[in-house]
Amino acid sequence: MPRNGLPPICRHRLALPYGADMELSTKEADFLQQHHSAAMVTIGEGGLPKVARVGVALVEGKLWSSGTRDRARTKRLRRDPRCTLFVFDPKFAWLALETTVAILDGLEAPAHNLRLFRVMQEDAFLRAMTDEARLIYEFEVHRSYGLL
Repeated sequence: MPRNGLPPICRHRLALPYGADMELSTKEADFLQQHHSAAMVTIGEGGLPKVARVGVALVEGKLWSSGTRDRARTKRLRRDPRCTLFVFDPKFAWLALETTVAILDGLEAPAHNLRLFRVMQEDAFLRAMTDEARLIYEFEVHRSYGLL
């Protein structure tokens, strides 16, 4: 049984700033898989909270968001890795997550970003294709001609 005394119901885990890990419930993981809009709250100079709108997604069980080296929030997170995420849907549902952030940079960062954006875009893309009743035209070529 995990440290929080609750039975394990999902394999998605988040690191808490208090040093203990927390398992996300299936309902929380499903919400995160369906909703990628979030507010990221970091701790600014003098302890004031600073908010930025970000996209988030579960990538192989890890909660990720993308940033750049020169962003103010990156500098704040390097100084103090505590962060609260407020993930929301277009209506009224929301989920708050108190987290500790590890910055994954270096040579692997572009590949990590590709994995993140594939997850984030795939869900929206598949929904749009379904909503628009999209189909594919597959062409079997019988003859070709032209001036090449």
